[in-house]
Amino acid sequence: MFWTIPTIMTWTRIVAIPLIVGVFYLPLDEAHRNLIATVMFVVFAATDWLDGFLARRLNQTSSFGAFLDPVADKFLVCASVLVLVHLQRADVFVALIIIGREIAISALREWMAQIGASRSVAVHMVGKLKTVAQMVAIPFLLFHGMLFERIDTQVWGTWLIWISAVLTVWSMVYYLRKALPEIRARTK
Repeated sequence: MFWTIPTIMTWTRIVAIPLIVGVFYLPLDEAHRNLIATVMFVVFAATDWLDGFLARRLNQTSSFGAFLDPVADKFLVCASVLVLVHLQRADVFVALIIIGREIAISALREWMAQIGASRSVAVHMVGKLKTVAQMVAIPFLLFHGMLFERIDTQVWGTWLIWISAVLTVWSMVYYLRKALPEIRARTK
């Protein structure tokens, strides 16, 4: 099930990365680049929900799709956060927290799957809240302006990206604590 509709949608999130980065090199004014990048991020991020829905609905779930989906999400988020750091719209410390956690938890999940204890690090509500905060903060920071002439997206995005950083650390601690009994048992 390598080329199903849901898997192709997942691939689009990976393909989106150079497109979103490339927008900031177009010979357009900053407001247009920001708007294009924001719309692209929102559209591609929406495929995360849609591909899962379609995979279940069309009975096209696969182990490859289950592997690729979180990888695509992490690539899209990490690349976008790096763009925001480059544009000086997000703090490098936030990027280190987000990217470091993604690497650490991905490695932990891989190891737990190898030892047959993947349920110990199954997705939890704190991880979902972290994802929601990131998926709202990133387009706000990409937009970098006034939305509806009332919402300063830089201010809201900055608050949300820091909230997501706190949730990122919280979720990492949660997953590590859940995995700790298995880790102790396997390293004795």
